[in-house]
Amino acid sequence: MYELKTLLPQFDIKLPTCMYHLKNVSLAADSLASGSSTSASTSASTSSCKLEANRIDRTGRNAATCALDLDSLGRQIQRLLKDDTASVAARQEKVLKQLEDLKAQLGQIRAGLGVCGKTFQHTTAFQNGGLKEVPLQDVVINGHPNFIPYALLALKNAWRDLYTIDVKTFTHSTMADIGPAAREFEANLAKVPVNPALPKISVTLIWKNCEHTEMISSPTMYVPIYGEVNIIRYLGRVGPAQYRYEGSPLCNEIDLVLDICYQLLRCNTHKTQVAMVRLLDKRLQKQQYFGGAQMSVADIGVYSSLIRMPAVTEKDLTPALVAWRKRAKLVVQI
Repeated sequence: MYELKTLLPQFDIKLPTCMYHLKNVSLAADSLASGSSTSASTSASTSSCKLEANRIDRTGRNAATCALDLDSLGRQIQRLLKDDTASVAARQEKVLKQLEDLKAQLGQIRAGLGVCGKTFQHTTAFQNGGLKEVPLQDVVINGHPNFIPYALLALKNAWRDLYTIDVKTFTHSTMADIGPAAREFEANLAKVPVNPALPKISVTLIWKNCEHTEMISSPTMYVPIYGEVNIIRYLGRVGPAQYRYEGSPLCNEIDLVLDICYQLLRCNTHKTQVAMVRLLDKRLQKQQYFGGAQMSVADIGVYSSLIRMPAVTEKDLTPALVAWRKRAKLVVQI
């Protein structure tokens, strides 16, 4: 083989003192710990291996390597793992005992304060299309008075006997005046009674100078859900079982109708708005509602979208859509 010259001189390496100390699992460390006799034999064995390798390299014979003592290395690894496992198990037992003590202390505090153990409403997996059971948190919706989320009022009326949506409204400092339409919307929300016996979700509606209607569903992280249609999707998943469509055979159809509503709200010309209305008519066909024979969140989305499109008059609707609108109005009461 080619002989390479040393480019860098030998020098002492000073290790930093700020590093974690790790156990040495090499054979050399084990031999140093075992005593002077073992060290001498190991050094002799290592030296002989080096001499033998140099001799073979000089004579040009087949390459040879110094064999490792695999049995000794295996014993070292097993001993280290056994010690670490025992220490980890001891620490785990200590932590579990501390958690049990903390649980008992919290139970005593709760009993002393007279606090009920049931603090959250939960959605169940078998009623919610297989979704994981999670605590139902209050939500915040930021909306502009020019884009009133009529779906909240429609859902509140449609779920009057099934579920309670408790909506409280506030005005952000970026809005000098919310206008008569938003004030009428607030008054209509206040007219719907809140039934404390029904499951409830609290919604805080903030009139704000924002570009899109957005909903914040998590109190710990700012992950907004944009668009009224997507807010309807969220409420449909946590609302009454009759309106949860994840396990319905019409799941894809309902999502498709809501997608058309999303596009309708973003049409800039009357021609494109009428084109979206024609697509809705094709999805309705001869059905009573967009979700089949029963009212669904798709009907809520379509009804709210048509209210927000004053340019779309009854002349632009087909006879089927006009009849559907009369049936839906009896439920949403807008």
